[in-house]
Amino acid sequence: MVTSRRVASASLNRYEKMRDFGATPEPAPSARATSGSADLGFVVQKHWASRLHYDFRLELDGVLVSWALPKGLCYDPKEKRIAIHVEDHPLEYATFEGTIPPRQYGAGTVIVWDRGTWEPVGDPRKALSAGKLIFQLHGEKLAGLWELVRISKPDDKQDQWMLFKKRDEWAQPLAKYDVIKALPDSVTAKPLGLLEEREPKVVRPVRRSNQELDLSAATSAPLPAKLEPQRATSASSLPTSGDWITESKLDGYRMLARVDKGRVRLFTSGGHDWTTKLASLAAEVAKLPVPSGWLDGEIVVLSNGLPDFGALQNAIDGAKNQEIIYFLFDLPYFDGMDLRNVPLWARRALLSKMLNDEGDRIRFSQDFDAPVAQIFEAAAGLGLEGLMLKSRDARYESGRTQTWLKAKCRLRQELVVCGFTARGGKDGEVGSLLLGYYVGKKLHDAGSVGTGWNARTGRDLWVRLMPLERDASPFDVAVSKPSRWSRRAAGSERWVRPELVAEVEFAEWTAEGVVRQASFKGLRVDKPARLVVQEAGETLKPAPASNVRVTHPERIVDPTSGVTKLDLIRYYESVVQWMLPHLRERPVAMVRAPTGIAGELFFQKHAEKTAMPGLKAHDRDLWLNHPPLLTVDTADALMSAAQMNVVEFHTWNSTVLEIDKPDRVIFDLDPGEGVKWKQIQEAAVLVHALLTELELKAWLKTSGGKGLHIVVPLTPRLDYKSVKAFSQAFVRHMAKTIPERFSATSGSANRVGKIYVDYLRNGKAQTTAAAFSARARPGMGVSMPVSWEQLHDLKSGAHWTVQTAREYLSFQTQDPWADYWTTRQSLVAAAKRLR
Repeated sequence: MVTSRRVASASLNRYEKMRDFGATPEPAPSARATSGSADLGFVVQKHWASRLHYDFRLELDGVLVSWALPKGLCYDPKEKRIAIHVEDHPLEYATFEGTIPPRQYGAGTVIVWDRGTWEPVGDPRKALSAGKLIFQLHGEKLAGLWELVRISKPDDKQDQWMLFKKRDEWAQPLAKYDVIKALPDSVTAKPLGLLEEREPKVVRPVRRSNQELDLSAATSAPLPAKLEPQRATSASSLPTSGDWITESKLDGYRMLARVDKGRVRLFTSGGHDWTTKLASLAAEVAKLPVPSGWLDGEIVVLSNGLPDFGALQNAIDGAKNQEIIYFLFDLPYFDGMDLRNVPLWARRALLSKMLNDEGDRIRFSQDFDAPVAQIFEAAAGLGLEGLMLKSRDARYESGRTQTWLKAKCRLRQELVVCGFTARGGKDGEVGSLLLGYYVGKKLHDAGSVGTGWNARTGRDLWVRLMPLERDASPFDVAVSKPSRWSRRAAGSERWVRPELVAEVEFAEWTAEGVVRQASFKGLRVDKPARLVVQEAGETLKPAPASNVRVTHPERIVDPTSGVTKLDLIRYYESVVQWMLPHLRERPVAMVRAPTGIAGELFFQKHAEKTAMPGLKAHDRDLWLNHPPLLTVDTADALMSAAQMNVVEFHTWNSTVLEIDKPDRVIFDLDPGEGVKWKQIQEAAVLVHALLTELELKAWLKTSGGKGLHIVVPLTPRLDYKSVKAFSQAFVRHMAKTIPERFSATSGSANRVGKIYVDYLRNGKAQTTAAAFSARARPGMGVSMPVSWEQLHDLKSGAHWTVQTAREYLSFQTQDPWADYWTTRQSLVAAAKRLR
């Protein structure tokens, strides 16, 4: 080991001489540095220096033997990637992420693209010396056998090698999968877990479900009158070790059945007796071969084979009570025996045997013998709520435990109804519900929900809430500032006693602790409001993949850049999480290019021309005398549109929820003939300065074409006519004050050498290219949100393209538009100042 450390120290001399550790954040070698593991580590760092490349490093003899790869790695054995052997790096470098300052060696930004362990095939020292190293990778993105082969001659200036994938179960064609484009982000910021555990390529061992039933831990005990159910904890990630039973997370009501000498009573998770309410179901349970015991399960109503929570609510109190199905998943007590200390697998085996002749209404909750990640991805694709993961040997414990986990495909939980607003300001129908949750004994504001019900449900909610109305807010802790996601106008709230509980699905928790993009699923009458707490705020996401079949992937969309249809679809797939917030619930107009952008382009606003699965068509009542408007609300909708040759996505300034009230005003800086880029940058600064003087916050994005877009978020109160009038007055003021730079009149002849600030974008039904949309122009620029500090560094309105945008995003640690979503402002005061 001493010899190894001396060798390591000597081999790092070049690394040290090339760096000034007083100026660069890169780590200096330490004589005490070790990997801390018996396994050899590897790391791939993505390095945006003078040009983007990847640094591939293998731990050996106390250092990281390193190669620079201009094009990164690829799973296709036919793809041979150049790897330039560079100086050894210290082990400390394996975790380095940061920005190397200008004028330092390797100036630029570094992220950890992949990491893990590696195993050499044979002696790695002899292999390196001979110029042929074969090795196995166990990373978060890379796996399988790989080979490095030296191709340079002894007198060459650079020590060049070739890195390529060996043919094994992990190999696949580049046309099918490009790991560089599919997974571009830092594994430090977005850890994935080992690829071999997420997507095992070997046959799994036979599970213990076939072993002899073991009830030795059961004890004789009288049947308890009450039983608190075992509850699951929200999983922060899918487990990669341990032995788990995986079931579907059913979208229904938890229900326990107590059977005593043929008499059945049904209890909710909160202890409410629903036997009378579900008398026919209790009669079905009585037919089971259970002399006495407690059964645990979930009641649901199936629609097209999947649980439907809304249908369940209607069935509980309605005539469709017979449609309720009881899925049983546990048996804590049976025939005078307390089974709570019996391992879960054995309890379920006994339950399954007992339900061998199950009927239509009493069913066993099946588990799935496949990798958890694979099951989770399938559940997400089916639109299920998530999975239940239960430790195979776990005992049955009342209360919340870590041996039962819930992995959510969608964020969803119960929230307390604390108030409401009237739809359209008129009594009789609820327009939104004001929500809360408890932290200890204090009730916190959780924002609001204004979608997910029809007029009939809105009237029913009104009837339920009116008897609970009170004068003052019930919140003990209110949100410090209004949320952009709250759909209520200040002063329109009507408060109620916090007694009702709503089931709500939503996108995420904001920094202020309120739900974003919430949708109402129904009232929960089985859970007391006092038990409602804030649950974990992240969904688990399967590995990114598109379910859309790509036809003609090789078709050239842009002849100037060589971008193909597959390239464009992969771009949209890679930015879907960034782009959807800018698309959701906004009417969209799309530019389609069936034969490429050099051919004929089609502008589509409605659904009649070409069906695109996943896009939502909104009824004609939304906009009288016009066909239904379309919105792109999901990843599948975005990918479906891209498959149908949509290049550009343009959106309204309002959402379908408040179609006549814009929630933003946009200033499109459109340069006339002869205008240089520097003039456009200066114009953006001037527009921003005037907006600041009017006390309006504004955000900047490239247009993807020639100019820039300046976006001002609004509280949706004024109508389109008022917002457009303000924008017109603003632009005329700019043109009058600085006529040599600005024009307020459209038409190319009116803006030669000037910049036309297009206020017409703010009229009803007018649209602007959405953030992250590609543009149907040579080079295929994209509209990119940026900070005002970045304005000086931009080279054009198409600074980023379909081919470069996603790589740029992988290095961004902060969203320049993070505060945009929670900023609410009015034009009333600004209009007065402008006058």
